[in-house]
Amino acid sequence: MSTRIVVAGTDTGIGKTIFSAALVQALDGYYWKPIQAGLAAETDSETVARLSGLPASRILPEAYRLNTPASPHFAAERDGIEIDTTRLRPQDHPAPLVIELAGGLDVPLTRRLLQIDLLAEWKIPVLLCSSTRLGTINHSLLSIEALKRRAIPILGIAFIGEEIPDTETVIPAFGGVRRLGRLPRISDLNRETLRRAFAANFSVANILGVGASGP
Repeated sequence: MSTRIVVAGTDTGIGKTIFSAALVQALDGYYWKPIQAGLAAETDSETVARLSGLPASRILPEAYRLNTPASPHFAAERDGIEIDTTRLRPQDHPAPLVIELAGGLDVPLTRRLLQIDLLAEWKIPVLLCSSTRLGTINHSLLSIEALKRRAIPILGIAFIGEEIPDTETVIPAFGGVRRLGRLPRISDLNRETLRRAFAANFSVANILGVGASGP
């Protein structure tokens, strides 16, 4: 079985799609966004395709494409459908697969199931993306606690945003997870500037846990 990584966020709008594009480019893998909620603007799959340079065959089709930019359960109801989680089972691929979630961990997929409940079934390692903005310590530690409570493996935490050394130290220490790096905001964001920023701040071997030890 090839490597599979779930990219989750502590909140929505923190930049995990951009991070996912950088990660899948570095892994030369496949990308899958199981549920896309909101179709009026560029979708997350389209953003990843543009920023990663992956061929179209490496951007897997979404299981659900919902019109309303909202929680999947609500967006699905607006479209007159109910999400069938049997369609959300990751498949094996010959190269690493990066799976980007919709919003935060406790986002409802249906009226009976949270996104994190699906992760508990998958047991695929999670890479948690966290912004460095105000409030991130609380959001990050609660997210880490929720993952651990369900015995979901955590690869580590990747920060996104301005450098805040204390925040980037406190969260891994209290959460007992590895700090994988920090992706800065990129003013002139394109495929090459993203590739360089990721390479300067992250190690694929470290993300995958090759030779890594401790938080």
